[in-house]
Amino acid sequence: MLFHLFFYLRDTVGALNVFRYVSFRIVAATLTALFISFVLYPWFIKRLQLHQIGQVVRDDGPSTHFSKKGTPTMGGSLILFALVIPTVLWTDLTNPYIWLVLAITVGYGVVGFIDDYLKIQGKNTKGLRGKYKLLLQFTMAFVALGFLFFYDGVGYSTEFYLPFVSTKKASFELQWWMYIPFASIVVVGTSNAVNLTDGLDGLAIGPVIVASGTFLILAYAVSTQLSYYEIVEGERVLRSFDIAAYLGIPKVEGVEELSIFCGAICGAGVGFLWYNTFPAQIFMGDVGSLSLGGALGMMAVVTKNELLSLIIFGIFLTEAVSVITQTTSYKLTGRRVFRMAPIHHHFELKGWKEPQIVVRFWIIAIMLALVALASLKLR
Repeated sequence: MLFHLFFYLRDTVGALNVFRYVSFRIVAATLTALFISFVLYPWFIKRLQLHQIGQVVRDDGPSTHFSKKGTPTMGGSLILFALVIPTVLWTDLTNPYIWLVLAITVGYGVVGFIDDYLKIQGKNTKGLRGKYKLLLQFTMAFVALGFLFFYDGVGYSTEFYLPFVSTKKASFELQWWMYIPFASIVVVGTSNAVNLTDGLDGLAIGPVIVASGTFLILAYAVSTQLSYYEIVEGERVLRSFDIAAYLGIPKVEGVEELSIFCGAICGAGVGFLWYNTFPAQIFMGDVGSLSLGGALGMMAVVTKNELLSLIIFGIFLTEAVSVITQTTSYKLTGRRVFRMAPIHHHFELKGWKEPQIVVRFWIIAIMLALVALASLKLR
């Protein structure tokens, strides 16, 4: 909204011309989200305490978690508010990618809200049944991704690319009826992997911030064309520089606006982390983890980094695989691979302190992000 207002007034007030730059609006969105979080979270936490909207703790979990019972939850509702408002304020709302990613983010947030509400109402950890949750998530993903192919204003490609290899040498094209299920699995899988990671104070939001920052760079790189002046025979000549062509990565027109959305996630995430760090004053709940995971999954798809996201989402992937491995092993052999799944509970039961696990997982997330970004040049 503000972007369109300032763009309209740029000829009248020359200083407003700065708002046409994506880089400036990334900073504006990040600071706006951070400001909203810092201002509203103290009030929000008090309201949750007043209405006794507290965390329900599983009985078979680590004993150290029993003290967390009753801690205000559903803090992800404010994360959603703090990232949606800056996105609407600072992005070009005529860009279809913005609405697609927002639709998935808010839609998955609604699913998470229902799940949290049922847990609080029933005073147990069951919530919304898994099959209904997956049905809603896949339906939303299919609709959003179908829009990519059948809306004339997008012209989305069904190709996907191998990381660390030039797009000229390793790109694979699928039919739309194959690509949509594949991309939907990426979105839904990421959403639920983030949800499984959200088990310790600050554990999930740290890698979410790191992944968002990574996609901020990737979204900017795959679609931005830089302009610069060059002196030719004593005259200034305007030149352009295509980042995607230079790096040998897939180019997706219009996705640069999503780097502003990623900035908003970073700002909202840091604001939430201020109150979620050990010992947590508030938990994000499924309303936060499912929506943020869905947002990251969509970012992986629309920036054409579906396979590279396996590295970026390394922490989330490990958590999800640990649960699958534990469940499969127990059903087939009656034996457990880990002391407890997800894997962060395994380390808890081995004697690691909660802050140790969280910070070490953050460090790994940062290392994986750097490896992913290195793929931009190592091709």
